[in-house]
Amino acid sequence: MIQIAPQMKILVAVEPVDFRKGIDGLAQQCRQVLQEDPFGGTLFVFRSRRGTSIRILTYDSQGFWLAQKRLSSGHFRWWPRSVSDVAQQLEAHQLQLLIWNGNPATAQTQPAWRRVSPQG
Repeated sequence: MIQIAPQMKILVAVEPVDFRKGIDGLAQQCRQVLQEDPFGGTLFVFRSRRGTSIRILTYDSQGFWLAQKRLSSGHFRWWPRSVSDVAQQLEAHQLQLLIWNGNPATAQTQPAWRRVSPQG
C-alpha cells in the first residue's frame, strides 16, 4: 500500500507518457525529463496520452511501487499545462482530488504550514 502523507514531495508530469513503459521506463523519465532522482521517495504522477489513466511511481527504500488508475469512462478533466515547466508540484490533498478526477487547482483548504505566534 502506498501511503500519501502531507510531507511527501509529489510531482505531476505535464506531458503525457507512453504507458507501454514500465517501472524502468518511468524511472528514466524521472531522471531525464523531470530532472529528479527516482530513488528519492518522491511520488511521480504520469498521465496516459489519451488521458484515461494515471500512474504513480515511487520508491520506498526496498523497491519501486507502481500504481495505476484507469477510468471506466471519460478522461481526467484536469491536468497541469505549462510551456516552461515539465512538472508541477502538488500537496497530498490535491493528489487525492486528482485521483478522484477532481480539480486540485480549485481545492479550498488551509495552507499546509502557518507560522505560530509566540504567546506572551
